Amino acid sequence: MTTATTTEGPLLLTKRRIWIIFGALIAGMLLSSLDQTIVSTAMPTIVGQLGGVEHQVWLTTAYLLATTIVMPVYGKFGDVLGRRNLFLIAIALFTVASIGCAFAGDFTQLIIFRAMQGLGGGGLMILSQAIIADIVPASERGKYLGPLGAVFGLSAIGGPLLGGFFVDHLTWQWAFYINIPVGIAAFAIAWFTLKLPNKKATQPIDILGVLLLSAFTTCLIFFTDFGGSADHGWEAIETWMFGIGMLAAALLFVLVESKAKDPIIPLSLFKNRTFVNATLIGLTLGLGMFSAIGFIPTFLQMSSGTSAAASGLLMIPMMVGLIGASIVSGIAITRTGKYKMFPILGTIITAAAMIAFTSLSAETPIWLICVFLFVFGTGLGLIMQVVVLVSQNSVTPDQIGTATSTNNYFREVGASLGVAVFGTIFTNRLIANLNEVFTAAGASPGDAANASSTLDPQTLSTLPDAIRDGIVSAYADALAPVFWYLLPFIAAAFVLSLFLKQIPLSDVAGLVARGEAVGGAEAEELESAQRTSAAAPKTVETPQLK
Repeated sequence: MTTATTTEGPLLLTKRRIWIIFGALIAGMLLSSLDQTIVSTAMPTIVGQLGGVEHQVWLTTAYLLATTIVMPVYGKFGDVLGRRNLFLIAIALFTVASIGCAFAGDFTQLIIFRAMQGLGGGGLMILSQAIIADIVPASERGKYLGPLGAVFGLSAIGGPLLGGFFVDHLTWQWAFYINIPVGIAAFAIAWFTLKLPNKKATQPIDILGVLLLSAFTTCLIFFTDFGGSADHGWEAIETWMFGIGMLAAALLFVLVESKAKDPIIPLSLFKNRTFVNATLIGLTLGLGMFSAIGFIPTFLQMSSGTSAAASGLLMIPMMVGLIGASIVSGIAITRTGKYKMFPILGTIITAAAMIAFTSLSAETPIWLICVFLFVFGTGLGLIMQVVVLVSQNSVTPDQIGTATSTNNYFREVGASLGVAVFGTIFTNRLIANLNEVFTAAGASPGDAANASSTLDPQTLSTLPDAIRDGIVSAYADALAPVFWYLLPFIAAAFVLSLFLKQIPLSDVAGLVARGEAVGGAEAEELESAQRTSAAAPKTVETPQLK
């Protein structure tokens, strides 16, 4: 699509302006990522007080569904209309939705506002990555990936602590109140510092493509959620109705996109081997990574007998590894211009961590699990941001947002599939193991099933030592084999990494390449000239009287 910028003159991308804009992006990312970890900690209290225990999965599903649906929309619309206003809209949506969540009177209202939060959160994630590609050349972008990783690490550590504090000493509503001042501050920072060109669309928006992609995503999320739940399962007809709907929407989407004048996801992207390779790495990584991240905290919580907030702190080693690897790999890519070795090395390290996880047992000391998590995080840190960078670098400057969102979208698709399929394997094995433990302790089959379904860390701490040890062993025996099932996907990511083409990293930022900004030394010189001109005393000519 051809677009016209509405700004007067090009933007000057000086180093100072780049870091100011980057600060605005950090504020937006912190808003989104901190919320997720706080809410996950406070969720048991929230659902208990609002009476939605049997539907608590919807709190997560509503947010995930909304976030995944809007990823390609924000990506494409950002390319077409400019990203500044969309970023402000995303912050405003998220903040207003947080107010709605805090004052929700029942569980249904809370779910609706959580979905609204997802509509904003998805934009914050995608637009931040795309704006960085707009203002920083690919050859220098690596050093900016570390601070972004640090935001997620800070959220992973601070979120459980804040969530636990709010639940223990205040009320669960504070998990959402906290977003209001943060959101207002992020909006103000972005309003005054995020100076980017706006554009006008010259082609019709691909509304039908948006609707079909939304239908596919919705059917995918419900298909995986229903299949992985005890209430429905993979044998239920409603599960497979969503599966059929997913396939139908996918086929129609491809058909519509092949004929659209400006498709939401151009099919030409999938003729780009480098982009396809990087996106497939993200997809397979999503299948394995999010499954592992989703299961390990549960095991830690049960094996240590601590609260969700405290057990969340046991994930710190993983975050340290992830942040450290992101920073080191980003600096190395900036210095050398080479990126291929990092996904290769990252998949090997991740696979080694998963093999180590297969040895988990009731006797595995917590410190050793933390070592495994550190190694796991290091592997992920060498891959996650790199594949986004490669995707952005493999397309033309006018497709940066679309490439960024498509890469993230397929990773989320992989995550949804992985958590559902492997979550079912883990849950089925766990229930069978727990029933055996309670039955061996003298409980009837009915009582054993009831005890298994209502077990939590607080209850675990009150049980006799023999039963408690048996329960921890049940969790370990159910979880450890799951990692063997995840390994083939990490192996696939490794093979894909071997075939990842090493192409030169662009030394021109997206805005500069599109003629919407001036960068580098030229921008510094122009800004210096403007300052000199502004500081120079102006002489005022006195009119001569005749």
